[in-house]
Amino acid sequence: MKKYMPLLIMGIVVAFAGCTMIPRYSRPAMPGPAQWPTGAAYQEIQAATYAPKASELKWDEFFTDKKIRQVVETALTNNLDLRLAVLNVERARAMYGIQRAGLLPSVNAVGSGSKQRIPADLSSTGERMTSERYDVNLGVAAWEVDLFGRIRSLKDSALEQYLATEQARRGAQILLVSSVAGTYLNLTADREKLKLAETTLEAQKSSYDLIKKSEKLGVIPEIDLHRAQTQVDVARGDVARFTQLVAQDRNALNLLVGTPVPDELLPTELGTVAYPKEIGAGVPSEILLCRPDVLQAENLLKSANADIGAARAAFFPRIALTAAFGSASSELDGLFKSGSSAWSFTPQIVMPIFDARTWSAHKVAKAQREIAVTQYEKAIQTAFREVADTLAVRGSVDKQLSAQESLVHAVAETYRLSQVRYNRGIDSYLNVLDAQRSLYAAQQGMVSLRLAKIANQIRLYAVLGGGGNPAGEKTGK
Repeated sequence: MKKYMPLLIMGIVVAFAGCTMIPRYSRPAMPGPAQWPTGAAYQEIQAATYAPKASELKWDEFFTDKKIRQVVETALTNNLDLRLAVLNVERARAMYGIQRAGLLPSVNAVGSGSKQRIPADLSSTGERMTSERYDVNLGVAAWEVDLFGRIRSLKDSALEQYLATEQARRGAQILLVSSVAGTYLNLTADREKLKLAETTLEAQKSSYDLIKKSEKLGVIPEIDLHRAQTQVDVARGDVARFTQLVAQDRNALNLLVGTPVPDELLPTELGTVAYPKEIGAGVPSEILLCRPDVLQAENLLKSANADIGAARAAFFPRIALTAAFGSASSELDGLFKSGSSAWSFTPQIVMPIFDARTWSAHKVAKAQREIAVTQYEKAIQTAFREVADTLAVRGSVDKQLSAQESLVHAVAETYRLSQVRYNRGIDSYLNVLDAQRSLYAAQQGMVSLRLAKIANQIRLYAVLGGGGNPAGEKTGK
């Protein structure tokens, strides 16, 4: 019977190897509507239902403008925030490797030697003596046999932490891609507004010079000259303001890209920027559950669930094995001679009787899981709101653009007729100034709406989970 005892022990270890205390995981129900909102603001969103989903389009397929693609590609290579996200993934992967290695014994080769002088009154022979001992062993030190899944639970928790970090990297890349494109468009819009302000300033100066000559001749009253001066000053202020905004936009873009963006990659008008591809909104439960931030929250929930298994396993006995096999001799040259083999086997079992910390740790793990469930549900609700807001813009921005185009045309005609009436002496210059202000504001509003339309399409792509690389693609290095 003694001969088969090691095999019996190994059989028991293998039988319990699959035991785990992790609670059965089930994904929480989606805390939100099954469909996107409906109403007047969403009338146009059904037009793109045939379009591909955001997750099906890589960022270089979504952006059709070559210059934007080149700028985004440079940012993915140079951006330091994304590089940090990638390094965090590598660290989490290494931490998972450490936890997984805990399932396997650590085998070490150890050599030791000792020499000791024993006085006569302590010697068994009554005479002083010198003893020597030399050992060479191959051994396992305190390997925990994971009968109740404590180490496997910690390994599973580390795995989910690693996967959550990978989803955080995807989220960082999506944010970077959309931020670079959005800043690029803001810079383009502000450059167009600056150009419009400079054109307006030149026109206002020309009008002011003509009015000044007429005022000197006594043809028009002095008040018209001062009114013209106000428009010149307003235009000068706008030129300075948009010059500042263009410089700040350029700085923001350079920071995101990680290097100065060449001038040849920057258009001067939004009309020259190619519009991104259309994408479909899909079904909330299918789209939102695949967003990186939602997947990250679910991975953290699974990690907290695995931690409960580790906390439960702490209530059960722990078995640790220490074993060594090698050679021992009182002479160094006798270590590897016949008959010098030696071995030791020291199993140890620790049975917890009373430790209040284990109960508190179990409560902490359960509370952490409830926190993770709440964070997961909040992530879904936040994602639903972001997509719904973006869809509301897409469903109404075309109508706003149509109305703004009509407004610009009407105000331009008003300004032209006011100028004609003033030149003929039929109307006062005050009406001309009002028409000029209205036309300038309408033109600036048109630029802002065109920016809003294209920027909203990019935001929709981002909030639907588009722009993150699949696993295995290299970025930020």
